[in-house]
Amino acid sequence: MTDEPGSSAALTFSARIKLKGINPYVLVSAARSRRIRPDWKKPMPVLVQVNGRPEPAWPINMMPAGDGSFFLYLDGIVRAASATSVGDLVEVSIAFDAHYRSGPQHELPPAFASGLDANSAAKMRWESLSPSLRKEVLRYLASLKTDGARQRNVERAIRVLGGAKERFLARDWN
Repeated sequence: MTDEPGSSAALTFSARIKLKGINPYVLVSAARSRRIRPDWKKPMPVLVQVNGRPEPAWPINMMPAGDGSFFLYLDGIVRAASATSVGDLVEVSIAFDAHYRSGPQHELPPAFASGLDANSAAKMRWESLSPSLRKEVLRYLASLKTDGARQRNVERAIRVLGGAKERFLARDWN
């Protein structure tokens, strides 16, 4: 892994890919995680490569395990690029991603903002959502290609946030 702007020097180690539920992961010990970022307790933004892939390194949040160690969940892009699967012994390179920006990275679409302002229950529910779920909703709305799709999905989001029993973003909301 090359040192990329905003990242620290990479920590490289060997580990076996394990499975937690349906999620492939590598456990990053407390000692190793302290070398990346001492005293870090929340999800840690890192750039990762497995067996030198993908290039450039892939941004992932390592998730705290509660004892100072972290779960490094390996999404499909990283596993496909590195041609690895559960059970493989791999070389993992991790560097802290100082350029990571938390919180929503997409603006609130005007139609969505208006819908929230017009529906107090939906607005209250929106404000109570976790930052990661708000980020996911905004990313989804920003990714839609047509005005019609955006409008339909904004209306659906307002309905489910307001209490309607239907699916949105592959979830049952109420």
